[in-house]
Amino acid sequence: MEIKIGITDVPREVTLESDESPEDIASKLRETLSQPDGVLTLTDPKGRTILVPTRTIAYLDLGQPNARPVGFGTV
Repeated sequence: MEIKIGITDVPREVTLESDESPEDIASKLRETLSQPDGVLTLTDPKGRTILVPTRTIAYLDLGQPNARPVGFGTV
C-alpha cells in the first residue's frame, strides 16, 4: 500500500510503500499523537525505517492495497 505523509512547512510529501494494513498504520498514528513528543515509525518492504515527529505531520494519506502488477514478467 502507498502511504503519503504531508509534513508542515515542507512543500513535498513523503511517499513510501508498506505491507502493513491501513488499520495498523492508523492505530500507530493515533497512539503516537497521544504522546507529547511522539514519533511515527514506519518500515517499508525493503527494511528501511522512516521516523516522523508527529508534531510535524499535516496529513497521512493511506492509499489502496497494492494491486497485482500488470505485464508479462513474473514476480
